[in-house]
This record gives sequence, C-alpha cells and structure tokens, in this order.
Amino acid sequence: MPHLIAPSVLAADFANIQRDFEMINASEADWFHIDVMDGVFVPNISFGMPVISAMKKHAKKPLDVHLMIVNPDQYIGTFKQIGADILTVHYEACTHLHRTLQAIKAEGMKAGVALNPHTPVNLLEDIIQDIDLVCIMSVNPGFGGQSFIEHTYNKVVELKKMISRKEASTLIEIDGGVNADNAKLLLDAGADVLVAGSFVFKSENPKATIQKLKSI
Repeated sequence: MPHLIAPSVLAADFANIQRDFEMINASEADWFHIDVMDGVFVPNISFGMPVISAMKKHAKKPLDVHLMIVNPDQYIGTFKQIGADILTVHYEACTHLHRTLQAIKAEGMKAGVALNPHTPVNLLEDIIQDIDLVCIMSVNPGFGGQSFIEHTYNKVVELKKMISRKEASTLIEIDGGVNADNAKLLLDAGADVLVAGSFVFKSENPKATIQKLKSI
C-alpha cells in the first residue's frame, strides 16, 4: 500500500488552527497527528480534551492521537468520545500493555504503541499481532523541531522483519525529525506512516511540502 503522511498539529499555528486544519483537509495528507503531553511523562504540556474536541469538528481525515502521558488507561473512553480514530500509548507508560490495547480496541479505535529512542523493538515480540501501529520515536518525545536520531533506520528494519515473521499487519510510523532528506530512507527501511511537523508547517508552502512527502 502507498505510504501515509500525518502532519503533526503540534507544529501548526495555534492562532490560526482552523486555517491549518483546512490546509491539511485540502492536501494529500492522510491523517492528523495530535500529540497529547501531560508535563509528567514528557517535560511539556500540549492539547487538552476541549481543544481536541474542537479540532475534530474541522478535521475531515482521521485523528491519529499520540498519548505521551502517564496512566493512559483512565482516558481511553474519553479520547474515543472526543474523536480519536487511532490511539497510541507509550510502551514505557503501560504496566499492562495487552490490557490497554484491548481496551482501546473495545472502544472501536485502532491501537498503537510508541517506543522511545532507548526502547528496543524486540520488547514487542509477544504482542505485535495485537498492535495496529507501532510509532517509533526518532527524537526524544516532548518537543518539536528536534534532530533525527540515525539509529532509527536499524529499528525500522528490525521491526519490519518481526512483523513479517509474525505475519502481523502492523503499520510502522516514524515520529520526529522527518524531512525530505530521510523520508525515502525510512520508507525503504520499511516505514508505512511518516509524521512531519516542523518540516511541513515551517515550509513556505505546507500543502506542497505534504505533496512532496507523499510522492516519494
């Protein structure tokens, strides 16, 4: 299948968020990527429930919601209510990951697992068939605009081999520092979904930048 592009709303202009959402709606992007940070799991705070609920009203494409929070289980139902289509939790934040994934799916959402840069992909070996999407963090989570971590390519290759070996249908998403220089290398390594924030929204023509990433 062709790869997917998910612009990261964290890099949008918050004073003109409706304008930026309309741009994404009109572009070749596939998903809206929304980072939720609690100031505990990561050293930053981002969108709360009312803001995401408002975003949903303007989004004509699925909301790919990435929870960078402690104790995500208590909010699963709420995120479904406010419009999440894909809900990704961090491996490092979930004591009972299998149960968390089942709870997400029970709400009718796709279930994702994110891995911090220091977390090896082989920890997902026993559960990969229950995961719809693995989000490999190619920067340390918490802030946009960081430099890409080169070891990410090896993790993608290793994860792709695991998915094939286990005959799973899991998508591989890359989040952090994605740009025109590394996008093809990531796709060649086995990535399916590219999250791009600063590269899209800080460009002169964000819509054209999305098209460029989509056409690689």
